[in-house]
Amino acid sequence: MGYATTDETENKSDRLQELKAFDETKAGVKGLVDQGILKIPALFHHPPDKYGKSTNSTNTEHIIPVIDFLNIGKDPNTRQEIITKIKEASETWGFFQVVNHGIPINVLEDMKDGVIRFFEQDTEVKKEMYTRDQTRPLVYNSNFDLYSSPALNWRDTLALKMAPNAPKPEDLPVVCRDIFLEYGEHVMKLGIVLFELLSEALGLHPNHLKDLDCSEGNLLLCHYYPACPEPHLTMGTAKHSDSSFLTVLLQDHIGGLQVLHKGKWIDVPPIPEALVINIGDVLQLITNDRFKSVEHRVLANTIGPRVSVASFFRAGPRAQEKLYGPIKEILSEDNPPRYRETTFTDFVAYYNAKGLDGISALEHFKL
Repeated sequence: MGYATTDETENKSDRLQELKAFDETKAGVKGLVDQGILKIPALFHHPPDKYGKSTNSTNTEHIIPVIDFLNIGKDPNTRQEIITKIKEASETWGFFQVVNHGIPINVLEDMKDGVIRFFEQDTEVKKEMYTRDQTRPLVYNSNFDLYSSPALNWRDTLALKMAPNAPKPEDLPVVCRDIFLEYGEHVMKLGIVLFELLSEALGLHPNHLKDLDCSEGNLLLCHYYPACPEPHLTMGTAKHSDSSFLTVLLQDHIGGLQVLHKGKWIDVPPIPEALVINIGDVLQLITNDRFKSVEHRVLANTIGPRVSVASFFRAGPRAQEKLYGPIKEILSEDNPPRYRETTFTDFVAYYNAKGLDGISALEHFKL
């Protein structure tokens, strides 16, 4: 068994001091940018990624599928075509974009504006809300895994639990209260539609995933990525897959989201009225690897601020003790279970404790 050298111990203790100092400013990455820094702190330096960059986004075989939901409720043939496209995208990419999804474009634009208003409030006002206490109705901080991740990400985050119980209006900041509640309602409706289509794509009853409580809980993460003076040294969000069943992402016009596909990073180009949908780890687990929860990342950029809003569909409080394992109806002799059963709570606890270290949490649950 190796022992840490004095230097290593000192480095660790210096790093901890630096992390605490950054945390205690309660001003996040935006606070650093507001100070006018030209060099980013070493805490944010990421090692170079071993995967190739996207060759170019005009190459049609490397374009994330865009699925049009127009007439989905009116025409059975259209619905069937959409299910086929979702099945294909979920099995090969783990990602797709949706247009004509029913959320009005003004709601999407207002939501992005609301996120900017929150993060661009007076620092003293925001400091009151800065916390690492995950039980609070509203959690604003920088880097949820600040003390466990190998390198920090260049972003600040506001997290809210939107379902099964919507936040009380008085728990939300006035600058974004109304739009957050309105957007949250729209996303819940869209989530139910998506889970019905995903159930059918698995050859199951439309309510199958809903009855497993996959759309019961919803966690909203609003990310704010300030402009970065040295974007080549850091990441907006390090490579990871999501701990959800499903994620619905609203991104702005700046771009930077990339998906790892066949060993290459592929851009997910911003489409003004689209939402990005991706399969989460727990959906990969219960579909026994049929649907893929794929690694993705966000590049830091010099333009900024970039904002995005991720809605994570997860088990609600009712399903805290429910065991999730591969769905029995899709298992067979040729397709035996590849994962052990786990509760959603245990999965997320493992995922969060591990931090964004580049290794899939699913490995831990494999049989």
